[in-house]
Order: sequence, then C-alpha cells, then structure tokens
Amino acid sequence: MSTPEGLTLGSREMAKFVLIFHGGETAEEPSPEVMDRWMAWFGELGDAVVDMGAPFGASATIASDGTPSEGSGPDPANGYTVIEAANLHDAAVMAKGCPGLSSGGSVKLYEAMQMG
Repeated sequence: MSTPEGLTLGSREMAKFVLIFHGGETAEEPSPEVMDRWMAWFGELGDAVVDMGAPFGASATIASDGTPSEGSGPDPANGYTVIEAANLHDAAVMAKGCPGLSSGGSVKLYEAMQMG
C-alpha cells in the first residue's frame, strides 16, 4: 500500500477517517489551478484515499424538536474525503497537505468506527 512519506504502518488493520473541510476556497466552480492542487494532494495520498469525496452544496439543519432551518451554522462544512490510516495521528499528518489549508480553511478528522 502506498502512503505519504514519513508515516509508519503497523500490522494493525487500517482505520477509515472522514476528513471534513471547512472554509478556504469555496467557489462553485473551482479553477483549473485549484483542481490541480487537489488532484496533486490525492496523488500524494496514494492508496490511502478510499473516497475522494465531493464538495457540498446547499445545506439545512434539523433542530432536536424537528424544526428545519436553512444553512449549517457558523462553520459550515464544504466537502469531504475518506482516507485509510493506521491511527488518528497518521490521518492528521496526511490532512496537513490539504490544499484548502493554504487559503484559510480547516480540516476536521473523524474516525469511522467499525460496527458489528
């Protein structure tokens, strides 16, 4: 399995991590330069990429009482990617290369827990 440089892989089964992108460049139609940066990052991640993901569009929030409202609050997510990594630390190292970080964005990482 190909992984970014500097990561060590143990014999443990790889975990899946969902990377949720916030802020940064959020143009509806990204420029070719922006797409090139994303594709280069996916190339660096190699086989660790499980699902390249997609940008998010319109959103809504459902309150605990079932009331819907437009939008997703003060820090809306604008896309996701799913990767495999040995642990949260390794996933964070991979996420540090996210192109959205250079334009003021952030990445939140969540381990997708195995059920069953």
